[in-house]
Amino acid sequence: MSSRAIADSPNSTTTRHELLFLNYFRLAQALVYVGLAFTPSGMGWPHLDNSSLARLVAAGYLLFALAVISITHLTKALGWLGILGTLLVDIVAAVLAIAAMNDARIGIAMMLAVNLAAGALLLPLRLALFLAALATLGVLGRTLFALPHPGPSVDDRDFLESGLFGMAYFAIVVLCNVLGRQLRASEALAEQRSIDLVNLAQVNELIIRRMKTGVMLVDDANRIHQINESAWMLLGNPSSDQRDLGRVAPELSRRLYHWITSGKLDETATQLADGMPEVVPRFSRLAPNDDSLVLIFLDDTSLVSRRAEELTLGSLGRLSASIAHEIRNPLAAIRYSAQLLAESNEISPTDLRMVEIINNHCSRLNDIIENILQLSRRERSRPETLNLGDWAHDFVDEYKQGNDIGNDSLRVIDNSAQPVIAVADPQQLHQVIWNLVQNALRYGRMPGEPARVLVVVRHGEHGVPILEVIDRGPGIAPKVAAQIFEPFYTTHEYGTGLGLYLARQMAEANQAVLEYVRVAGGGSCFRLVLTPPVRIEPAA
Repeated sequence: MSSRAIADSPNSTTTRHELLFLNYFRLAQALVYVGLAFTPSGMGWPHLDNSSLARLVAAGYLLFALAVISITHLTKALGWLGILGTLLVDIVAAVLAIAAMNDARIGIAMMLAVNLAAGALLLPLRLALFLAALATLGVLGRTLFALPHPGPSVDDRDFLESGLFGMAYFAIVVLCNVLGRQLRASEALAEQRSIDLVNLAQVNELIIRRMKTGVMLVDDANRIHQINESAWMLLGNPSSDQRDLGRVAPELSRRLYHWITSGKLDETATQLADGMPEVVPRFSRLAPNDDSLVLIFLDDTSLVSRRAEELTLGSLGRLSASIAHEIRNPLAAIRYSAQLLAESNEISPTDLRMVEIINNHCSRLNDIIENILQLSRRERSRPETLNLGDWAHDFVDEYKQGNDIGNDSLRVIDNSAQPVIAVADPQQLHQVIWNLVQNALRYGRMPGEPARVLVVVRHGEHGVPILEVIDRGPGIAPKVAAQIFEPFYTTHEYGTGLGLYLARQMAEANQAVLEYVRVAGGGSCFRLVLTPPVRIEPAA
């Protein structure tokens, strides 16, 4: 940090403290002047060369010191011009005090050095040197123009004292300015480090909070200090005031005690709450040989099974994609032959119906192949920060332009007071919502009535961004709703059963959650809970 930057920003904590010290030292300095100027004449020291001037300077300087303190308390800070002006007054007052009270010249000159040192901390080096030069000239000028005092070589001694004080002023100013710059550089570095630590703590907290593994911090009194969302859910969503591990999860408390006393870990899976998946607890001390704080990790066994299932599905997906690619050519040949057969003039109506059935099933099989190939070659998500309100309006306009919806209704509802911001891949989000809207227009209608589909944009709990596709159709039966996201499950004669499965896969690739919610009074709602952007305090 340059000294100029220091002078232009006298509002930092360190600068305010230095300015406060200077103001109160000036007050003490003024009181010393008053004590010297108003000393009874009978005491004999100090001898006042000009008592009227001494008392006038002392009283005026005292009033000035009180005024500066009052102004600083009212305005909380002084600009560098104000600091420069007060120091100029200090120098003038000190020179006049030396001229009026020559016996106290050494003490007054030494007190002035403190003023110059404080100015060197608060002002740029050039201005501080300028003040040191003025103080030196003032002290030397007073010696030069003062009446000679009796005694041998008194003038030479005064000049020598003034010269030494001038050298001391310059040395003090340079030294204090260098120290001040180093002090502010250290202060800025410490502030930057504190901001970095706060940001790092926020990132760590976010990572721990979003971890799929449950994490808990328990002390030696079996009391829970911290817990992340996954652990809270695996414990059955206990209330926030329940902090005793023995009451919240007795089995986990028993295993923790067993691990602390014997050092052996029970790695069998256990269920900590009704309706929750089984977990395998792991324990770790924060410090070696210290059981005062223990970290508990809860590994969800269903996640491990799901990872194994995903690996299996991935292998099957690649195999299915290879098979699908090999099927495309024979399928195209069958469809082309059926089309040629349908163009024959000698084909009977019965055979024509058979050709139509062949074409329909070829189209269905081709759709399945396209979905399998799309699933196998799906690219990694490229998330961007999106305004869901604007995005939804653009999507509906684009959908209406590319698809004839007839008498059906498709519109956006966005009543949020603040913009709904989410992080997602815009292309994959487009595919997910297009699939949901297509299904809603196709199946979400009452018999003989046009479909009414809404794309709702809103904030959820804790401000999470939510996108919903709602229809007013007959809804989905509970037994069917439990299986609609499974691959190849369909209730339609010509459905592929991969649309919703693909939509959920792409949602999970964007760290979003796609779920089905039944609408009261009839209808269906597919809710997509997206990821909000992370806000981190910017570094200074």
